[in-house]
Amino acid sequence: MTDQGQGRAPVYPPPQAPGLSPVLERNIQVLHERRRREERGASLPGRIADDVTRFAGSMTFVLIHLLLFGGWVTVNLGLVPPIPRFDESFVVLGTTASVEAIFLSTFVLISQNRMAAAADKRADLDLQVSLLSEHELTKLATLVAAIAEKVGVPASRDPEVEEITRDIAPDAVLDEIEAHAEPRG
Repeated sequence: MTDQGQGRAPVYPPPQAPGLSPVLERNIQVLHERRRREERGASLPGRIADDVTRFAGSMTFVLIHLLLFGGWVTVNLGLVPPIPRFDESFVVLGTTASVEAIFLSTFVLISQNRMAAAADKRADLDLQVSLLSEHELTKLATLVAAIAEKVGVPASRDPEVEEITRDIAPDAVLDEIEAHAEPRG
């Protein structure tokens, strides 16, 4: 398919996405099931905190507050004559908003702690898979270098090949990263 009349280069349709491999589909299913199991196994206070946080982060919550606080202010400014003022100095409104903020921030912190714990688990899994992959690739590089040497390709004498055939010590890498990290203030 081309667009000759406009002086543009030929246009080709994007390739069709292939289906997911069975292993990838299985992994996705396992991860979803694990997440559902962890959500079901959460404590009642944790589930309540998540529900409150989810609701507090919604437009419904914003609209309810806009109506309630807007109405409160409107009435107490005397803009709705049939309804008498009940908080002319807005002290009750300020106190109510402050107490609500205390509880909301606590619920958000509880939810964030749960999310951080889940993120830490995923980070540990990522690290373990990366370390395993690195180890397997190192072994494969060693095997390929040995095969190359056997068939007369002097690849094993290449300094880069020597480098990739050595296992990485994660604690040494972390020590090096920490040694060069700028102190946090």
